[in-house]
Amino acid sequence: MRKLILPLATLGLIFNTIACSKDSPEPSVPEVVILDPGTPTLSFPNNNEPCLESTVVNDVQSTVTFRWSASENTVSYDIQVTNLTNNTFRNYTSTTNEKAITLENSEPYAWQVTALGESGSQPAESVRWKFYLAGPAEVNYAPFPAELTSPISGSTVTPVDGVIQLQWSCTDADNDLASFSVYLDTTDGSTLLRTLDYSSTTTSIETEVENDTVYYWKVIAVDSEGNQSDSGVFTFRTN
Repeated sequence: MRKLILPLATLGLIFNTIACSKDSPEPSVPEVVILDPGTPTLSFPNNNEPCLESTVVNDVQSTVTFRWSASENTVSYDIQVTNLTNNTFRNYTSTTNEKAITLENSEPYAWQVTALGESGSQPAESVRWKFYLAGPAEVNYAPFPAELTSPISGSTVTPVDGVIQLQWSCTDADNDLASFSVYLDTTDGSTLLRTLDYSSTTTSIETEVENDTVYYWKVIAVDSEGNQSDSGVFTFRTN
């Protein structure tokens, strides 16, 4: 058998090559930066106004084209539209910055747009706007349902000398709010507590309550034409 004899210089080169290959760092993988989407800015329907720019579908429905600003790093948009009369909502999807949606006429609505980016990014929510979808030949609009802001529904409050403050805000598309009727009781919010004339969009009253009691309350807004809207019943507990 013949032996293969390599020169010492060749052996050294082989050993150095092996050593270098073991010590060489792994090639770095570039870090992938996922950018969050920008926040959409709502543009139409206008906030706290009647929507008169719509396409009539039939006697009870019209189609509204919702529009907002295009936001950066956005793949799609989620549009949530809430009927403020019954607090039901539906979500719609769009890959552009507008969406045509068919709704019931003569109803108040709220809407909000969420920008969705690539997987791993954080969604960006717009502000929430309200509008009133006018029906055919409608010239006066019911107030938007009052937003009960304090006490928050389901919260626990501490009376001061047996008194708490009820606070709400309310707007009207044609600016003819006339009065508020406030209901409060321990059963279902059907007992009239007080009626007061409209003075500002944010209103509050003080009322006496018992300790360690669950209360139900609501506000009915009335305009100068007698149109009404119901806030829905909120609950709270006293300490």
